[in-house]
Amino acid sequence: MKLKMAKNSLFAVLLRSPWWISMLLVAAFGIASAALLPTAYVPFGVMGALPFLVIGLIAAKRQWNVPSPTRVAETLAKVVAMPWRDFANALDTAYTAQGYTVTRLHGKAVDLALQKNGSTTLVACKRWKAANYGIDALRDVASAQELQNADRCIYIGLGNATDAARRFAQEQSIQLLSDTELAQLLK
Repeated sequence: MKLKMAKNSLFAVLLRSPWWISMLLVAAFGIASAALLPTAYVPFGVMGALPFLVIGLIAAKRQWNVPSPTRVAETLAKVVAMPWRDFANALDTAYTAQGYTVTRLHGKAVDLALQKNGSTTLVACKRWKAANYGIDALRDVASAQELQNADRCIYIGLGNATDAARRFAQEQSIQLLSDTELAQLLK
């Protein structure tokens, strides 16, 4: 069961922030507790920092392998300069390294089929250089998913998705992969 958190709650903001910010709050709680509370109550004051410690650890785990903005920019510059064949080969290599069996498809909507543990993921990436993409490309991907009875779909694009496309992707459970995620995949 996945819990939902308000987008702008303190904990949601801290999860999106660098991990060390939560750790600074933990340290601040400890210092404030030691300075302001009677000695017998300091442990209870420090326990108030526990949620921030947990959030900081979760954020650190999420951010551990995320490439730096400089690395993302370098990777994206290389990707933009690649012809389709080289880009497809790079994706093939990256997904194979993650344990997938990659099959190249030559359809209109999707370009790769990934197999792992009996699960099929379709990847659409032919229009990765498009400046913007909308709902039409994602409809084709959703149709291919239904037609091929795939478990998941990924759409790779360096451009921006329209708001309608983002909503459609969320409704259809299509993962939109761009910038940081792509740089992480192609590391």
